[in-house]
Amino acid sequence: MKTLFTWRRTLLGLAAAGVIGQCSAFSLGGAEEGVLLPPPALDENTQAHSETAVFAGGCFWGVQGVFQHVKGVKSAVSGYAGGAASTAQYERVSEGDTGHAESVQVTFDPTQVSYGTLLQIYFSVAHNPTELNRQGPDHGTQYRSAIFVQGSEQQRVSEAYIAQLSAAKSFEQPIVTRLESYNGFYPAEEEHQDFLTEHPTYPYIVINDLPKVAQLKQLYPQHYQEKPVLVKAGL
Repeated sequence: MKTLFTWRRTLLGLAAAGVIGQCSAFSLGGAEEGVLLPPPALDENTQAHSETAVFAGGCFWGVQGVFQHVKGVKSAVSGYAGGAASTAQYERVSEGDTGHAESVQVTFDPTQVSYGTLLQIYFSVAHNPTELNRQGPDHGTQYRSAIFVQGSEQQRVSEAYIAQLSAAKSFEQPIVTRLESYNGFYPAEEEHQDFLTEHPTYPYIVINDLPKVAQLKQLYPQHYQEKPVLVKAGL
């Protein structure tokens, strides 16, 4: 795990320096095919125009990149959830013993995209919900599949959708996604924000994450927007 972290950190530095380009020769895993899923039979009933949800599903670069292309999403911020504020730093979280998971906080307009639709995209293309404490080439509890539910409605809809997908045997393996209590979200360092958009030729992104955005566009064109909602757009 530490070797992978060191390698990923080294490539991150090279990407930031602008000296690394697309190279499919790097063996950093590979994107899995998205699974076309039915919408949730049970969804939220709300009149709110703004709500937040926190999803964890492996490296936050790809999860953020997917949700930034979803219509109705106002922002998608990479960060950490599940642990204490004092350990919410990339190097510390990467050690795998903080309780944190690399997560994405999604702020959305429920009148444009429902919480249930976000769940559908999360389980379908944003990550593989059958991988336990890993995602693609990344291993450790910090890469677990988890939803940090905020309130009883999100809990109810999430539980119902997992049960629906499990009963329909939508995946060959059991869903291992955990529903965890929300106890705070801590934005990641600036270098991790909008990473997919800023480094589209970075090998990890090319191999693992750009296919997820392509699958979103292919499987759910009605929810796809070409222009991403970027964290740094207003800076």
